[in-house]
Amino acid sequence: MRNIFRFGSYLKPYKIESFAALLFLTAVVAMDLSIPRLVQIIIDEGIHRHDLQLVFQTGFIMLGISALSVIFAVGNNILSVRVGESVARDIREALFLKIQSFSFGNMDRLKTGQLMVRLSSDTTALQRVIQVSLRIGTRAPLLMAGSFILMVRTSSSLAMHMIPLLLVTSVIIVFFVVKMEPLFRSVQQQLDKLNTVLQENIAGIRLIKAFVRADFESGRFYRANQAFTLDSIHVMRFMVCMPPVLIFCLNAGIVLVVRTGGLEAIRGEMTIGQIVAFTNYLLTTMAPLIFMAMLSNVWAGGIASAKRVTEILDIVPEICENPASKAISGPFEGRIAFEHVSFSYSSGCDAHVLDDISFIAEPGMMVAVLGPTGAGKSTLVNLIPRFYDVSSGRVLIDGIDVRETTQDSLLANIAMVPQETVLFSGSVMDNIRYGVPDASEDKVVEAAKAAQAHDFILALPKGYASRVEERGVNLSGGQKQRIAIARALLASPRVLILDDSTSAVDIETETRIQDVISSRERKSTLVVVAQRVSTVLKADRIIVLENGRVVGQGDHASLMKKCDVYREIYDSQLGASKPDEKPDMSNASREEGV
Repeated sequence: MRNIFRFGSYLKPYKIESFAALLFLTAVVAMDLSIPRLVQIIIDEGIHRHDLQLVFQTGFIMLGISALSVIFAVGNNILSVRVGESVARDIREALFLKIQSFSFGNMDRLKTGQLMVRLSSDTTALQRVIQVSLRIGTRAPLLMAGSFILMVRTSSSLAMHMIPLLLVTSVIIVFFVVKMEPLFRSVQQQLDKLNTVLQENIAGIRLIKAFVRADFESGRFYRANQAFTLDSIHVMRFMVCMPPVLIFCLNAGIVLVVRTGGLEAIRGEMTIGQIVAFTNYLLTTMAPLIFMAMLSNVWAGGIASAKRVTEILDIVPEICENPASKAISGPFEGRIAFEHVSFSYSSGCDAHVLDDISFIAEPGMMVAVLGPTGAGKSTLVNLIPRFYDVSSGRVLIDGIDVRETTQDSLLANIAMVPQETVLFSGSVMDNIRYGVPDASEDKVVEAAKAAQAHDFILALPKGYASRVEERGVNLSGGQKQRIAIARALLASPRVLILDDSTSAVDIETETRIQDVISSRERKSTLVVVAQRVSTVLKADRIIVLENGRVVGQGDHASLMKKCDVYREIYDSQLGASKPDEKPDMSNASREEGV
């Protein structure tokens, strides 16, 4: 329950609405409790004494109270719904902002399906708990307490007979709620798995069709769906046992009242009106218990969801700013230095992805990172904007450790085109302007021309206003990459990182892009990750990686002479060449054409 109470702070902005809802609810409870007493008056003083005027007067009073109770109940419901929806919105926003604060390392360990369930299903479960608490959850205890007090006032001897029954009923309800909470948590976990399978299938539908794996994926979904269904049936099967047990307790209470009260009435110790009133108070006491028990699935689900939401809210981002961190001020030159940098994705892991990396990229340089697949190229450039923290060593920007600057000021001077191109639903113009929303149309067109994207954009049905579908499915890989490059260029960064971002374009287009970028961004530092040697030939410095270590660095000519790994990559892609021979770009063009 402490996880539920933790979300009480989200009610503070709505304390007036919450108080008003509880005030309305208290009025409704007071009116409900007055009805059995009025019934007793009608029976004992009206019907028994043949006083029809009293019967009619008391009946009209009951109607008036009931009408007023409806008004207050409607007010309570409206306010409860408003508060519940508002709190759910705030929790969703808190979760979203928390996810936005996560580092790449945090996201590597979290699954998209799990986060989606917490933002949707778990938040909705908390919303229901809040609404139920402001309505039935508060009304029921008030009714039970008020009814029991009035039962004692009506007949203390009968009330004493009811105490064991009420205690047994309460124990039964607590037992069911305690048992159901882990069951609901299991259901939510199975929903996580189901959503993960669904999300992966939707994202990878083209791959599934290409490899004819629809039957295999159907099996995965069937197993996840079946596990979710079985756990849900288990919960429901457990829940349906509760109402009959509680109804039996209620009927037992009524029988006990009729028997014991009837004997007292025969002896003249009670009136018929008292028995009727006492029975109504018993119903008013037991009915909320039964109703709360039937709603215990809401409580159990809310408790389980609260725990799952707090798990996300309690995650500490791996990349945290030091309180002493300072924003980058003054001229930003873009000098990058790696000093004996080592990195591992798992803390305490001996196997480093990068090991003792040292190099310097001066402002205005084009630095290329080359190496076989899995050498650690993308990992290396991800350390520059501090998407990950180094395990040892330092990454310096203009002589300042990136861990000593605020991340916003660091990223404001760095633009990156990641290996996996990400476009958002919206227009081409909006996607290019994503990092600079107020950029003029002329600036957008200039950036698109530099990225060699202008011509194909104009060929689209609506030009720059053409819609980009979800994940850019209506564009080719090369088109998406060029839009992403234009988006980075529009930011006019002092450091531009291209992480294999021209792999889907032909060499001729790639060469034009690099030429334009070099001329435009000569005062900036350009870091290019590449698989193809043809991409790095014009680089001022080439960093050659193998198994996470630098095995060579220099320009093309020097590496051809002294770096066997570079020469092997060059020969495998562009054909055998003498160390002092100029590269044959025709080979590169023919290779690309093939």
